Amino acid sequence: MIVVENVRKTFQGRTILAGVSVQFSRGQVSSLVGPSGGGKSTLLRCINGLERFDSGSVRVGELELGPTTGARPSRTEQATLQEIRRKVGMVFQHYGLFSHMTALQNVMEAPVFVRGIPPAEARASAEQLLANVGLSHRRDAFPRELSGGEQQRVAIARALAMEPEALLLDEPTSALDSERKAEVARVLRDLAKAGTTMIIVTHEAAIVKSITDHAIVLREGKIVAEGTAAEVL
Repeated sequence: MIVVENVRKTFQGRTILAGVSVQFSRGQVSSLVGPSGGGKSTLLRCINGLERFDSGSVRVGELELGPTTGARPSRTEQATLQEIRRKVGMVFQHYGLFSHMTALQNVMEAPVFVRGIPPAEARASAEQLLANVGLSHRRDAFPRELSGGEQQRVAIARALAMEPEALLLDEPTSALDSERKAEVARVLRDLAKAGTTMIIVTHEAAIVKSITDHAIVLREGKIVAEGTAAEVL
């Protein structure tokens, strides 16, 4: 369970989030939709601790993030951030793969160096994850050799390699052509069928309609509608 309670954030005098409160249940696929600049990506980043906020709270299971208290997080806040990021994986709009590593190495990196998984075990898991996203044949390719859709699928496999309790995806198909969007959407549908908890920022009505259980519309930093995908669409 992820609970966002009355989260407010301003930047240079502009209100980005105006007291947002929402809950995301385990096993549920939620979408954040609405016009550009409405606060969708900012909310996603607040959940993962990548954005600090001015008031309110974010709870991920038993862990809680509070508002900004200083220029830098305290040791206690930093420890909480690290634990939350282990529980909540993030997939960015522009992939963020390590350019000097192959697809397989990108997926292996965090389990080995963050979780301390033995390399042989991490490799076997990474190979399975790449197979799950349809990229076994591209495991030795570098990001520059992959299409946008392939890079995004590697990014999803990399996030899943940390065995997160929830997956946050920020516009996972926005930079792709229709064929590549279909590739990524298939992976997301498979994850949804497997019961993966996901929160997806998207402008794609097809993704909302085919994958989402729970849809939230953000406009000007406020939730203006919430319900099933059918109700919101």
